[in-house]
Amino acid sequence: MVLDATVINGHIVLNQPQPLPEGARVKIEVLSEPTLAFLLKYAGKANDLPADLAENHDHYLHGRPKQ
Repeated sequence: MVLDATVINGHIVLNQPQPLPEGARVKIEVLSEPTLAFLLKYAGKANDLPADLAENHDHYLHGRPKQ
């Protein structure tokens, strides 16, 4: 039997709950991991951002006064 699950807040949650007998042994195989390589494909894609975005991100996101 193969069951699909997702890790949520550090707990393994079955995508479709199944009644498993108490004491059933299971084997968990991680199919994919979020990695830095996944995020790197977006690096350098935004060319029209303000030069002071890092310093004033609260201004641009939340409308707070600039630093």
